[in-house]
Amino acid sequence: MEKLKEKFKSIRVKLFVSLCIVVILIVLFLIIINNVVLESFYLYSKTESIKTVYEKINTYYNEIQINGNSSINIDEELNKISTKNDFDILIKNDENILLYSSGKNLSTAIDKINEIIINNKINSIEYKGNKDVIIYKSSNVVIRKVVDLRSSINYIFLTGQLDNGYILYIRIPISSIQESVRISNNLLILIGGISILIAGIIASIISRKFTQPITQLNKIATNMSKLDFSKKYIEKDTDDEINNLGKSINLMSEKLETTIKQLRETNVELEKDIEEKSKIDEMRKQFISDVSHELKTPIALIQGYAEGLVENVNTDEESRKFYAEVILDEAEKMDALVKSLLELMKLEYGKREFTNTKFDIVELINEVIRKCSVMLEENKIEVEFDQSKKTYVIADNFYIDQVVTNYFTNAIKHANEVNGKKQIKIKLEERKNNKIRIKVFNTGEKIKEENLNRIWQRFYKEDTSRNRATRRNRNRPSTSKSHNEQLPK
Repeated sequence: MEKLKEKFKSIRVKLFVSLCIVVILIVLFLIIINNVVLESFYLYSKTESIKTVYEKINTYYNEIQINGNSSINIDEELNKISTKNDFDILIKNDENILLYSSGKNLSTAIDKINEIIINNKINSIEYKGNKDVIIYKSSNVVIRKVVDLRSSINYIFLTGQLDNGYILYIRIPISSIQESVRISNNLLILIGGISILIAGIIASIISRKFTQPITQLNKIATNMSKLDFSKKYIEKDTDDEINNLGKSINLMSEKLETTIKQLRETNVELEKDIEEKSKIDEMRKQFISDVSHELKTPIALIQGYAEGLVENVNTDEESRKFYAEVILDEAEKMDALVKSLLELMKLEYGKREFTNTKFDIVELINEVIRKCSVMLEENKIEVEFDQSKKTYVIADNFYIDQVVTNYFTNAIKHANEVNGKKQIKIKLEERKNNKIRIKVFNTGEKIKEENLNRIWQRFYKEDTSRNRATRRNRNRPSTSKSHNEQLPK
């Protein structure tokens, strides 16, 4: 039942029904016109025809009378007119003597009609459409419509006086018009039935031609509503509205597909950014917690040694100098922690700016080694860096110094003995595209495989213990194998 309802809702069925209704209405209109107009038109046509015959016969008699034209055989001409038009013709002279009759009993019949008309015996005459029997009248001609109830025959009856004084009677039977109307109506119904059948076939073909692309477009639109853009309209060579609509839908489908794809990619990136932001936030909290923890020790040391200086706990100069050096050392550590916090803020708000200058990278590395000489001596580490040739690069001197120091100090902190010695190797390697790679290698244990990709995350620390010594070592990313940094040459 539902499928049947769906079919009746389809354009094909609607188009078919519409065409059939149009054909039926046209047939009904023709039948109505046939019934209403045909008889009146037929009567008018016959009236004009009978008037023409009257004029023609009058002309014949005038020519004979005026010109004495004996070549015209009036009886023969009247026979031709009577036979050709299916008229009954009767002519009498002014003395009521019969001159011509196209039928044997015509004179008697016409006399009866005249008697009825003269005596106005309406009960013997049936008038149709109008009570007035006269349908045309002039000075010499009167045309009536009469029905003989005994024979049930309709007539158009003309009574006219010719110019020579003769009386002309013409009678035309018109009873066949009703039969003609009936036959015509039957024919129209038959034609209507055939037309409906033909129209149905044509409507089916036409509707299929028109509805097929519409159905295709409907399926494409339905798929598009489900975000499926795989279906495309098959364009044709025509330039009609449906083909143009199909082209527009294809274009819209492509743009929607591209836009949704971009939105999905953007959404994925946004999710990654949110996830990364969440990770950074967690690391930031952990980093601040660690820094706060780290600040407690230098603050306590500074406070303790400062109180010792104030209270003169040790009066000798060497002890005072030692106290001052401890305070200075712890202050430098606090300064480094504060700078780390500032760097964190710069990273968070994207305000880190670089000032590129030209400088000797070899000199910078040697300076980092010199600053860390005390740590190297304490840990008994050998440094191998035999680069003596000046190598100039264009970069931010401050941040490159920080990066190299980061790598080098972490290499010191995690250097272990191998074959009875601790060693750090630094190498410069020229790369393509006019770049320099710095390699820092130390002897020691390697970072765990699962942590290799994580060491590049901001503020990541492999060791999360709260031991003070390890906390100081976690101020920079830890490493136990070679790390690479590319610098522009």
